[in-house]
Amino acid sequence: VQLVESGGGLVQPGGSLRLSCAASGFTFSSYDMNWYRQAPGKERELVAAITSAGGSTNYADSVKGRFTGSRDNAERTVYLQMNSLKPEDTAVYYCNAFRGGFMRRSYWGQGTQVTVSS
Repeated sequence: VQLVESGGGLVQPGGSLRLSCAASGFTFSSYDMNWYRQAPGKERELVAAITSAGGSTNYADSVKGRFTGSRDNAERTVYLQMNSLKPEDTAVYYCNAFRGGFMRRSYWGQGTQVTVSS
């Protein structure tokens, strides 16, 4: 199983970034895909949660209206479009694949750094 994030970097406040997470080694379309972030000294928090079919996405209040999560099941990739970035969005962003129920599974990527600074 692999989850490989990309697209992080340094951006000025108000700017945009698009994160990608390429998945392999599991049945991608059967998993909910989530984006988490962890800032220095803080707990990891859920940013966006995308259902397995992509029909529903939920967001943390702190990013609503600015971030958009999406997935392409054919390409086995999940995205996080981040607009109007703020310094408080600075964190390591992680991709997570989750399947609940009897055969519960959770997989994590290695993370990608996003730094919002002038």
